[in-house]
Amino acid sequence: MKWFKRISLFVLTNILVMVTISIAFNIVVNVFGLRQLDSYFGYMLVFCCFWGMGGAFISLLISKFMAKMAMGVQIIEPNTQDPRLRDLVNMTYDLARKAGLQKMPEVGIYEAPEINAFATGPSRSNSLVAVSTGLLQAMDRNEVEGVIGHEVAHIANGDMVTMTLIQGVVNSFVMFLARIIAHVVSSQVEEKSRNAVHFAVVIVLDILFTILGSILVNYFSRQREFRADKGGAVYAGRDKMIAGLRRLQSQFDMIDGDNGGMATMKISNKSTGLMALFSSHPPLEERIQRLEQLTYDKA
Repeated sequence: MKWFKRISLFVLTNILVMVTISIAFNIVVNVFGLRQLDSYFGYMLVFCCFWGMGGAFISLLISKFMAKMAMGVQIIEPNTQDPRLRDLVNMTYDLARKAGLQKMPEVGIYEAPEINAFATGPSRSNSLVAVSTGLLQAMDRNEVEGVIGHEVAHIANGDMVTMTLIQGVVNSFVMFLARIIAHVVSSQVEEKSRNAVHFAVVIVLDILFTILGSILVNYFSRQREFRADKGGAVYAGRDKMIAGLRRLQSQFDMIDGDNGGMATMKISNKSTGLMALFSSHPPLEERIQRLEQLTYDKA
C-alpha cells in the first residue's frame, strides 16, 4: 500500500496548492481591479504567472514535510544510541560545515530496499538529508560519505530554489501559451461551440506543452547533478564521491525505477534511450567519468 500512500499525498498536495492559489489570485484580482483589464492577454498573463510560479513555490515551501510523509522518513536525533546512525548524523553535520551551511540540515532515514538518498527543503537553513535503509546496508562508510557530500552540495548550491524558479517559469509559459492558442482557435468557430473547443484545446496543449517543458526542466536538473557531484568531491573527497557512484552503478537494479515525484530529489534514477531526455539525472557512467577528469580534490 506504499504506492497508494504516495499517490494520496501527491493528490492532496495538488488540491491544497490549487485552493491556495485560487484564493490568492481572486484576492489580488479584486484588490487591484484586474478584472477591468481590457486586454485578455494581460489578464491571462497575470493568471498564469500566479498559478505557475505560485504553485511551484507552495510546493517548495511544503517540500520537506511532504517528503517526510511520502517516504516515511524518520528523523535521526544526534544523540541516538545507534552508533551507525549517530555517525551518519555527525558525518552530515561535518560535511555541512565544510559547505558553509549556518544551520545543520535534519538527517533522516526511510525504509526501502532501494539504494538511494535525497535532499530537500525550502532553503539552506531549512533542509533535510535522508538515506534509505538499503543504502546503509549496501555501502561502506566512505561510499556513504560521498553520497551525503553530494546531497549536502545540493543544499549548499540552493538547487531546490533554482529548480523551483525554473519549474515555475515553465509552468507559467505552458499555461499562458495553451490558453492564448485556445483563445485564437476557439474564436474561429461558431459561438455555440467556442467554450467546448476552448476547453478541449487547453487540455490537449497543457499536456503537450507540459511534456515538452519537462524536457527543459530535466535538462537543468541533470546539470545540477553534475555540480552536486563536484561539490561532493570537494566536501567528502573525489575518491569517496566516485566510490559512492560506482556502488550505485554496481547495484543498479536496486535503484527504485518508480520514483514518481520524488525522482528529482534522489541521487540517481533509471532512464535509458529516449526516456533519458525526461530523466532528472545523467547516466552514472558519465557522472563518474566527469569526476575522474577533475584535476584537483580539495577535501
